[in-house]
Amino acid sequence: MVTGDGRDLFSLAGRTALVTGSVRGIGLVVAQALGRAGASVILNGRHAETVAVAVEKLQDEGIDADPFVADMAQPGVSEQMLSAVGERTDILVNTIGARDRRGTGEMATNEFRVVVELDLVSIYGISAAVSRQMVARGCQGRIINISSVVGHLGKRGDVAYSAAKSGLEGLTRAMAADLGPHGITVNAIAPGCIATPANRELVEDPKWRDWLVRRTMLGRWGRPEELAGVVVALASDAGSFITGQTIDVDGGMSVTF
Repeated sequence: MVTGDGRDLFSLAGRTALVTGSVRGIGLVVAQALGRAGASVILNGRHAETVAVAVEKLQDEGIDADPFVADMAQPGVSEQMLSAVGERTDILVNTIGARDRRGTGEMATNEFRVVVELDLVSIYGISAAVSRQMVARGCQGRIINISSVVGHLGKRGDVAYSAAKSGLEGLTRAMAADLGPHGITVNAIAPGCIATPANRELVEDPKWRDWLVRRTMLGRWGRPEELAGVVVALASDAGSFITGQTIDVDGGMSVTF
């Protein structure tokens, strides 16, 4: 509930957030930010050991964190999740994804399909399972998908990832339309160049640094924390009238020559 002076506008106290793919990088920082805003968080990854390390990291901060070990790319995992965590999830953040930096004609159809299955199809399955529980509980929940600016900008040599992220943004709009009557919002966030461990080589590359200075309004790499702040806003009462949107967090990359 929002107070008259807005003190609770960004509070997530009393809510539970499931963050898929949250053992490192953007997913872990997002989970940490949600926890700091007061949410209980469920961290997801494929391997029990890495999930346990991430859970311990958050618990050391005093955040209420629980593990959920599952490979979200596997068929049927949505049903497993439904029984394990779906009944208590108020906020779902999908950060899972894979990338294969190859262009048209450079990858076989089955290789293309692997990326689309993880980056798009599995997110539909997860979101459908959790949203069914939200509707059944009368929960005015939040679903937030992590997309990419390449979902709506053409990028050479990234055909499968671009296609999947474009599809994810369409899925976000369609799910927002379906779930809006139940008070559930669905949005996507499209990061530009974010300095994560997975991008370490590019971050340290002077050519990339020079390109970013020319290509973005802010002239630098983004930080995962800057993305996480937008997630918290959308998950909170501050974002209660925002749905069906894709929000670029890219330092101005997508709106400058």
